[in-house]
Amino acid sequence: MSRSTPLRKLEPSDLAAAFLRLALGAGFLSAVADRLGYWGPPGSFLVSWGNFHNFLIYTAKLTPWCPRACLPLLGVVVTIGEAVLGIMLILGISSRVAALLTGLMTLAFAASMTLFLGVHAPLIYSVFAFSASSLFLASQPPDMLTLDHFREGKGPRREGREYSLAN
Repeated sequence: MSRSTPLRKLEPSDLAAAFLRLALGAGFLSAVADRLGYWGPPGSFLVSWGNFHNFLIYTAKLTPWCPRACLPLLGVVVTIGEAVLGIMLILGISSRVAALLTGLMTLAFAASMTLFLGVHAPLIYSVFAFSASSLFLASQPPDMLTLDHFREGKGPRREGREYSLAN
């Protein structure tokens, strides 16, 4: 006795979740690109850091508890983490875990900004909204446009094949 699996239509919620994943992932990758100088040199229009050295100076402001000798390592770890999470979100690889880690990382960033720069800084950069969006995404099942969805064998082709074989 075979079980038929009806074709699942692409729902508006799938599109919204995919858009949210892409926006969050692009936000992380854009920040990484900025600190690596891809958006232009320091002082250029819409460039926050322009190089890794300026990013480390900013990191030192947000982490006065961190020993100075550890700042480069912290900066590298955060940068790698943001790059990896950004790619995972865009591709939809372990999307719920990636979204949860993104939400926790940005929540820690927002808390540090609030403590050491004041509440206005995380508000004007929408860090709380970024964190809340990430945590919301982590609470949702993977949308149809993720690699997670296809890896689980629920891609449109497989669903269609199962459906056609069952009939």
